[in-house]
Amino acid sequence: MSSPEPDGRMSALLAPILAALAGAGPTPVVLIDGPSGAGKSTLADRLAAAWPGEEPVLVRLDDIYPGWQGLDAAVEHLTRQVLTPRADGLPAAWQRYDWANARAAEWHPVDPACPLIVEGCGALAAAHLPFSEIRVWLAADDGVRKKRALARDGDMFRSHWDEWQHEWEAYLGRDDPEHGATIRLSGTTEIPCPPAPEIGRLKPAVPD
Repeated sequence: MSSPEPDGRMSALLAPILAALAGAGPTPVVLIDGPSGAGKSTLADRLAAAWPGEEPVLVRLDDIYPGWQGLDAAVEHLTRQVLTPRADGLPAAWQRYDWANARAAEWHPVDPACPLIVEGCGALAAAHLPFSEIRVWLAADDGVRKKRALARDGDMFRSHWDEWQHEWEAYLGRDDPEHGATIRLSGTTEIPCPPAPEIGRLKPAVPD
C-alpha cells in the first residue's frame, strides 16, 4: 500500500489475528495472502509491531520471487528452505532475489524457535498450510488494489501487471488459497470464515 492505514481501520484488521494468536502456542506461523495491492505488507508490519511476546521473524515473498514469473518457484523455496526444516526444529533460511541485477543474492536465517509471519502472493499455497496455525486472506477491490500497487511500485509494475496477473490467476486456479484461510479480511470489515479444513501438522510431500 502507498500509505499507512488509519489506526482505527488497522486495529479492526488486526483484532481477529491477535485474538487467534492467544491460542496458537509460543511459536506460531501466520500466513498472509491476497492479491497485489490488498495491503498485505502493511498488515504484516503492523502485526509484527503489535505481536505479544517475542518478536516474530517476517518473511516477504516479494524478496524471494525470482522474477515476474517466479511465484511457483518462491512457493517451493519457502516450503523446502524455511517451513519444512523449521517444523523439524532445524536451521532454516531463505535466499533474497536481487531484482536490480536479476540474480540470487544473500541468504537470511530463520530461527525455528521464533514465531514467523510470511506475507505475499503465494503464502497460502497448499504446500504451506500444514506448517501454519493462522492463515489470513486479505481481499481488495480490483480497481483499488491496482491503483495502490501502481502508486507503490510505479512504471516497473505497470509494465508487468498483466504478466503477474497470469501468475496469480494460475495460482488461484491450482491452490484455491482463500479456501485455506482461517481469517478473511476485506478493507475495514472482517468476513466471517467457515471452519477451516483439518490440516494439522503433517508434512506435505515435497517433490525432489
